[in-house]
This record gives sequence, C-alpha cells and structure tokens, in this order.
Amino acid sequence: MSLSAGPFALSLNVVLLMLAFFTALLVGWLSGRRREVSVEPALSNMLFLGILGARVGFVLLYFGDYLEQPWSMLDIRDGGFSLPAGLVVAIAVGIFYAWRRAALRAPLGIAFAAGAGTWAATAGIIGVMYASQANLPALTLTALDGEEVPLEQFEGRPMVVNLWATWCPPCRREMPVLAEAQQSEDGIAFIFINQGEGPHTINQYLEEEQLALGNVLLDRSSSTMRQLGANGLPSTYFFNANGELVDTHFGALFSASLKSNLQSIKP
Repeated sequence: MSLSAGPFALSLNVVLLMLAFFTALLVGWLSGRRREVSVEPALSNMLFLGILGARVGFVLLYFGDYLEQPWSMLDIRDGGFSLPAGLVVAIAVGIFYAWRRAALRAPLGIAFAAGAGTWAATAGIIGVMYASQANLPALTLTALDGEEVPLEQFEGRPMVVNLWATWCPPCRREMPVLAEAQQSEDGIAFIFINQGEGPHTINQYLEEEQLALGNVLLDRSSSTMRQLGANGLPSTYFFNANGELVDTHFGALFSASLKSNLQSIKP
C-alpha cells in the first residue's frame, strides 16, 4: 500500500501512476521520434486533466460529505479519486489531440496503451501478492487496561484496523473522523492499534482531544506494521467478516474517503 524512501513514504497507487506515466512518455517519445512529432504535451495534459476529472468525479459522488467542510474538496491528501471518471476524461483529452492532429494518433495511441498496460500489469501482480497474504494477522496485543486481546476475537464482522501514533500529525487529523464512524457504524469493528507508545501517552492524548475510542490496542514492537507490510502511518486496513483483506488506505482518512472504503466491506 506504500513504499518508503528514508523518512518519506508514498502511496503505492501514486508510485504505479508515476511508473505508468513515465513508461507512456518513453514509448511515446520513441514512437513519435520516427514520425517527427512530440506526444509529451498531449500525455501531460491527459494526466493532469485525468487526475482533475478523477477528483471532481469523487467529490460529486460524495458531495454531501464535503459540504460539511467545503475546503476539503481541494485537499487531495484524503486519496479521494474516481478511477472511471479519470479514465473517461483522460481518453477524451487524448481523442481531442488525435482529432486535431492526425500525425499524433498512432504514437499517442501506442503511448497510452503502453502506460495503461504497465499500470494494469503491475497493479495485477501486486494484487495477487496481497491476496496470498491478505488475512488478519494472528496477533495478541494489549489493551489500555493491560488485558491481552487476540485479534481473532473481532472476526465474524467487518473490521477496520487503523495503525497510528500520537506523534503522527495525519493520524491526529483523521482520528475524530474514525471515532465518529466507530459510534455510527454498529456492524463494523474499528480497531486502533497504536505503534510503539505506552498507555500513559495514549490516555493523555485521548483525554486532551476528548476522544472516546473503543478497541485501542498497544503494539510496542510494531509487529502489526511488519506483518501487514505498512511502511508509514497512518495505515488503515479494511477486512471483511471472514478476516480477509479487501481494501487499504495510506494517509489520513476524511469522511468521504472513509465512506468510500467502508463500501468495500459492508455486506
């Protein structure tokens, strides 16, 4: 779900998009050079307007949630993008360029196919890799009161497993959204697994922020991060009632992006 480079971590979706785009640029440059045309402007506009279209499509889909905080429509850190809307816009931009200039049609089409093929192939391989280990880890963690809690006890209903820490700004930003969802989504188990901190630090944070969280567990050795392959915080995992991983989210969750992810595990 993410790749780390020193202290930085990038969402895997962003990495795959960059890889696909640079593949399209390379193939488009090679193909266009033979025809003495440049496809870079067309590909760049397809990417930019496609991302914009994907964001607008997602915002329209969850418009009611964004109305509570209209500024959040511009905050793309929530990862809210509609892939179908983005593809429609990108293809429409490509068709416009091809219609305006016949010499661009072949190299632009080849470049787009190469980029799309790269994205589909890499995403498919990663999906297969995740599917082979996409189960809830068999871990026993400690609650704030010192009681040992096996994660298996939450199986039987959909689960949201959030990995977080009090020192992590995006974690603090998303926690009120998750706390509200825990209160309103009765059929889903929300589990907050703190990474590396003690009960005093966590209780102090919850009290200061006036957050009433249930199922707060301690993972002093960060073993959950290792078993789930997380490279940064916050990382959120969405499991179905059988304990199978269905969806993931790296970075802060907003109301709309959380609602979108919850759709994948609701019966």
